[in-house]
Amino acid sequence: MLQQIAPYFGFLASLFLIIALLVNTDANFRIFSILGTVSFIIYGIIFAVWPVLLTNSILFVINSYYLVRLYLHPEDFELIEFKGEEKLTRKFLAFYDKDINAYFPEFRSEELAGNLNFVVLRDLVIANIFSAELTPTGDATVRINYTAKKYRDNKIGKFIFEKEKVFLLSKGVKRIVYNRVFNKSHAKFLERNGFTLTDEKMIRII
Repeated sequence: MLQQIAPYFGFLASLFLIIALLVNTDANFRIFSILGTVSFIIYGIIFAVWPVLLTNSILFVINSYYLVRLYLHPEDFELIEFKGEEKLTRKFLAFYDKDINAYFPEFRSEELAGNLNFVVLRDLVIANIFSAELTPTGDATVRINYTAKKYRDNKIGKFIFEKEKVFLLSKGVKRIVYNRVFNKSHAKFLERNGFTLTDEKMIRII
């Protein structure tokens, strides 16, 4: 019976390893790599293929080590305000222009002037850019809140909306408002970070 289903573990392992090469974040790469090695370990045990079992057992330990290290590593986050004309932020926007357009197709860099603008550094690398138009009532209408693919693991969302809550309040922000969300994965991200759908808008109260 086990030998009959064993080939499926081989196919499943290959599928997991292919997915690992396609995902965006280091964490997801390690998770799918672990799933692939576990499937190969089961395959190796059933067929007593010791080289496959030994190799994937070692890979399982390596991937598990780096996954744990990834989650336990005390990353450094920092929020830095900008006005809108800085060269570094302009280069960031230009470099990620195509991907930004998939999430914020209506955004134009000219909109930055006069807004609440900041970037989030993650271990001294620009990982996120945020710009919102503030209203007298305390609504921060988001023009862009873009995170580079490598850093889409919800840590930046928690940093902005939870750890930097005092900063947002000091700027007079009472609610973060998205008038429209164009990307389904982005909508799911917002839901995970406490946003609710109200009158076709995604809103989070600070």
